[in-house]
Amino acid sequence: MVRYRRNFVPGGMFFFTVTLDDRMSSVLVDHVDELRSAFRVTRAERPFEIDAIVILPDHLHVIMRLPDSDSDFSGRWKRIKSAFTHRLAASGAPICRNHRGEYALWQRRFWEHTIRNDADFERCADYIHYNPVKHGLVAAAIEWPYSSLHPYVRAGILPPDWGGAGEISGSFGERGD
Repeated sequence: MVRYRRNFVPGGMFFFTVTLDDRMSSVLVDHVDELRSAFRVTRAERPFEIDAIVILPDHLHVIMRLPDSDSDFSGRWKRIKSAFTHRLAASGAPICRNHRGEYALWQRRFWEHTIRNDADFERCADYIHYNPVKHGLVAAAIEWPYSSLHPYVRAGILPPDWGGAGEISGSFGERGD
């Protein structure tokens, strides 16, 4: 078995795919306020910046930038997942448990890619913003409410009709790509 080694870069910028265990679930969009709260709590405890994000029913993609002296993105993801799971459980939402009695909401691991330069950032951000169209959730990227595309459009970085047609290609850690 190949041991996967993560690229821990202090102050690095990373593209992540984080997925629910149940790929048929819609819990992330059904409980988006709890997810946003989990991100806020984690950012208050362990700062990071979000440069692009999309929240889909069963997974999310994020470009995260860490502080200059910090490389612990794994700890941040552990905290985000835990905070969301506990908020969801406290709300009374049913969450399955595994054979050890632990909540079985998230896949144990996540996919990570180190952003290497501006072109790599743009490619990953485009992929994030186009993902709802790719999955057939909307006809145009601007129609998806849980995306950082909206601030990009408000800032004039991308036009409102961006991602309405065409396809963004690449493999970014999703099954079936």
